[in-house]
Amino acid sequence: MAYEFKFPDVGEGIHEGKIVEWLVKEGDAIDIDQIFARVETDKAVVELPSPQRGVIQKLHYAAGEIINVGDVMFTLQQEGISSVTQSSINGDQSEKKDIAAAKEDAKEPISPKKHPPLKPLATPHTRAYARKLGVDLAKVVPSGKGGRITDEDVEKASRMAKKGYPYQEPAVSLVTPDETLAEERIKISHLRKIIAENMVLSKHVSAHVTHVDEADVTDLFELYRKAKNQIEAMEHVKFTLLPLFIKAVTVALKSYPHFNASFDDDHQEIVLKKHINIGIAVDTPEGLIVPVIKHADKKDILHLARELVELADKAKAHRLTLEEIKGGTFTITNIGTLGGIFATPIIRQPEIAILGLHAIKDRPVVVDESIKIRKMMYLSLSFDHRIIDGAAAARFMTYLVSLLQSPEQLMLRLI
Repeated sequence: MAYEFKFPDVGEGIHEGKIVEWLVKEGDAIDIDQIFARVETDKAVVELPSPQRGVIQKLHYAAGEIINVGDVMFTLQQEGISSVTQSSINGDQSEKKDIAAAKEDAKEPISPKKHPPLKPLATPHTRAYARKLGVDLAKVVPSGKGGRITDEDVEKASRMAKKGYPYQEPAVSLVTPDETLAEERIKISHLRKIIAENMVLSKHVSAHVTHVDEADVTDLFELYRKAKNQIEAMEHVKFTLLPLFIKAVTVALKSYPHFNASFDDDHQEIVLKKHINIGIAVDTPEGLIVPVIKHADKKDILHLARELVELADKAKAHRLTLEEIKGGTFTITNIGTLGGIFATPIIRQPEIAILGLHAIKDRPVVVDESIKIRKMMYLSLSFDHRIIDGAAAARFMTYLVSLLQSPEQLMLRLI
């Protein structure tokens, strides 16, 4: 008996993924819970286990291809499936027929002069989503495999409609470039595509404002310098300044809880989080990934140092789990190691704010009416002006700077 495995809804708003690699091939026997593929989503690279045992009859997609939730990934030849299991496997029959009928229609092009237009190719989930947003699928430009309309296509159409634009994008005339002008076209990765969509969405949703401040971290740096060699020798963990910044941020967030929140637009409510989960932006060759340190306020400096190393290594190796990426309440991006003066980070939805840490540099500063060389750094806080006023952002940053400039005060508040 044949069993079709469909790419499941793994939650967190994920609707598509890219097959990174198959761990089985056609003709292989596979057991229950055996990992058969690794799929990259906008959250992480997830490993998919098989819920059934049997022999792989057909792999429906190749490595590198994009799949949507509900797409059949492989067909398995098996025996002895109960009627209850079979019902669970196939899911709702009306949904299956809806997709199959649309696929069958898509196989045979019809002349618009002789036949009515085709029914738009989309899953029932996408159709329901379109109805919710008031989007006419017949006017949506599809981007999915085989001309299928995805949830992202529906979201894009909805945004265009709100701005008064037609769903259909105007045709682009291709102009032959001057042969003397050389160029190279690079296909963006799935991760880069998701990053681009999320950044545009964030700028569309939140009213971004950035507050920039500076801190004298001379004393904090001295504390770090004295502790670094001892910690690394005794604890065998790479120790950086970042755990100290994380702890300072958690203290500030407890005093200013509106920065550790999200905004429920549907109910017009600010949702204050009772837990502090800090997202840390990690630069990888494929793009920026943000693993999350859960309950950062309850972890000591050494624990944070170990978790930072572990999460960064897993991010660069594409081994993060969904659990390690979701649930952030506030994000820190450490840009200082790459240079520059300061930047304006983009808020990670659905959070309210993001903090940018910039380079620590020796600069001349007036201290007690004399010029001294101090270790100075800029900090930039991007916040959602729908929820946070500029005065509140200034108070938050003033308090955070005071903690960084007086590490003894920071230590007292960690008890």
